[in-house]
Order: sequence, then C-alpha cells, then structure tokens
Amino acid sequence: MEKWFNVGKIVNTHGVRGEARVISKTDFADERYSPGNKLYLFMQDAKDPVELTVATHRLHKSFNLLTFEGINNMNEIEKMKGGILKVPESQLLELEEDEYYYHEIIGCLVKTLDGEEVGKVKEILSPGANDVWVVKGKRGKDILIPYIEAVVKEVNTAEKVIMIDPMEGLLS
Repeated sequence: MEKWFNVGKIVNTHGVRGEARVISKTDFADERYSPGNKLYLFMQDAKDPVELTVATHRLHKSFNLLTFEGINNMNEIEKMKGGILKVPESQLLELEEDEYYYHEIIGCLVKTLDGEEVGKVKEILSPGANDVWVVKGKRGKDILIPYIEAVVKEVNTAEKVIMIDPMEGLLS
C-alpha cells in the first residue's frame, strides 16, 4: 500500500485560463510544482486519486498558481476546489544530514539528556528563522521546542526518539 504525502491544497481558481490557486504544504515547491512533475489530486468524495501533470507554476502573493496539462479553463479547476495535492512516498527527495520530513518528526518521543520524558511531537511550526516543534507534554500542556543545535542534540527517526538539552525555563 503506497503512502501519500500532502504538498498542497487547491483553494480556488485564478483567472479564466485554468490556473489553480494552491496553498502549498511543502518545503520543496520548486521541485514539486516544476513543469512535467506528477501530482495526485485527492477529492473528498472520489475513490481514487487523479493524476495531474504540472504545466506551469508561478507565485502570486502568498499562493502558488499551477496549471495542469489538458486542463485549460476555470470550470475544470472549479471542480477541484478543496482537493488535496499529494505525492507518493517514492517521489520523496533525499534530504541533507540533519534535515527531516515533518512525518518523520511528528509522533517522536522527546526526552532530555537526563532521560526525563517531555512528551510527543504533535505539530511543527515554521515561524521564521527555525522550526518550532510543538510537544504535547505529560501534563497536557504544549511545550515549544526550537529546532536549533543548542537544544536538539539527537534525532533518531528510526526509533522515533529526540534527545534535547533544554535551555533554562524551556520546560517550565
């Protein structure tokens, strides 16, 4: 069974020539949306995904605007609104050392170097200079862990464990 990963959501049409307005959910927009690349559209009521081939890609304000081969009017894109664009696991790119896909980090158990369990990563925020991992603490409170070298000491995606050296006040 193939695993699928979200790369964007079609939220609207743009113009009359069949451009889709997409909110991107990928760090690799240039690669994912490059002409000729295959994306798969998952609609809520559809049983199977629809394979789409990217024809053009451009940025407009905070959106990625895409056209797909064989689709050249807004009425066809209108039917795709709300659809999720995904890629299969086989299309995931190799990452550099100390780079991770969100799905590899979410669900990991976070521990301090002393062995104290902090909680599990439930979400990743990207506010600016570095990502922030939202950890559901043992007492139910969210703890924000900055993904920086001074705090995150080891990431073991195979065992789903992250070791941190918390700065003063980080866990309180």
